[in-house]
Amino acid sequence: MKIKKILFLVPYPQGKAPSQRFRFEQYLDVLSQNQIEYEFESFYSDKSWEILYTKNKTFQKLWLLSLCFLRRKLVLFKLQKYDFIFLHRETLPIGPPILEWLITKVFKKKIIYDFDDAIWLTDEKARWTNFLRCFWKVGLICKWSYKVSCGNDYLREYALKWNKNSFLIPTTIDLHYHKSLTDQKDKLPIIGWTGSHSTLKYLTPIIEELKKIEDKITLKVICNYNPEYNLKNYEFVTWKEKSEIEDLNKIDIGIMPLPDDEWAKGKCGFKALQYMSLKKPVILSPVGVNQKIIEEGENGFFATKAADWIEKINFLLENPDQCNVIGEKGFKTVKNHYSKEAVTSSFLNLFH
Repeated sequence: MKIKKILFLVPYPQGKAPSQRFRFEQYLDVLSQNQIEYEFESFYSDKSWEILYTKNKTFQKLWLLSLCFLRRKLVLFKLQKYDFIFLHRETLPIGPPILEWLITKVFKKKIIYDFDDAIWLTDEKARWTNFLRCFWKVGLICKWSYKVSCGNDYLREYALKWNKNSFLIPTTIDLHYHKSLTDQKDKLPIIGWTGSHSTLKYLTPIIEELKKIEDKITLKVICNYNPEYNLKNYEFVTWKEKSEIEDLNKIDIGIMPLPDDEWAKGKCGFKALQYMSLKKPVILSPVGVNQKIIEEGENGFFATKAADWIEKINFLLENPDQCNVIGEKGFKTVKNHYSKEAVTSSFLNLFH
């Protein structure tokens, strides 16, 4: 049997970004086991990624970014040896899809196009950067691709308009990595939220509601930026890959607020899946894929209005036995539908 070769053409260095770690990096061992060879080519180098969000160092950033653009273009000279090009999101963070056109139309390579956000949508508040980023290119890349891998049904519906070979490959949890540990109870129950600085805007609107029960709970935020919420019992933990599972295991209830808009519908529910994989009861906004993951009152809860968050939290605080029941059912949902093991065959089918 011929050994297949894949080039992962991705934005971020390997092991650095959750979207890559849980979309496809956790399947790399599976590829090796199935006699599939692979290589990674990230747009950002390790050094450029380290300083990208730091303050100052403008000239160093510009120099490193110019090298990133050059390095990406040089990839074209090594395409011939690969059977598939696995493209996550885009080849370049700005500009039209010139490289994608060259890869498919000139070099005749099969692109597996993967995305887990509604990346074709624009931010009307940033029209200049919107012009540079050329969001319209997403549809064309879908059209030119051999297959499209979409993180949820909403994203797949969009991709199907351009390419009939568009498949649902949910963002998954590796249950060998996400392991529930022995509870480490604090004095107060811990309401937990995890995410990046860009998604803190979804949590902030319910902080005023949480103040109504701030004597009964601790809010724990796991992030790369401290929002310094003014709550009586507030804990911030800097996100680190080495400690993320230990930190998440210390929460009692996981929350995931979202606005009901088109961008949020493209989210793949990863926060919820992380909580559930550790047997934590969850309270989510009923937006997008969350409505598919959760059956209200069975494996989690929904909160639509601001007051709903307090009502559901209070219910779980007053019924600790239900926390365990909901947590166990949530874990089974992840295991059966959103685990690495459950989705491996679908992922491998992308390369047939």
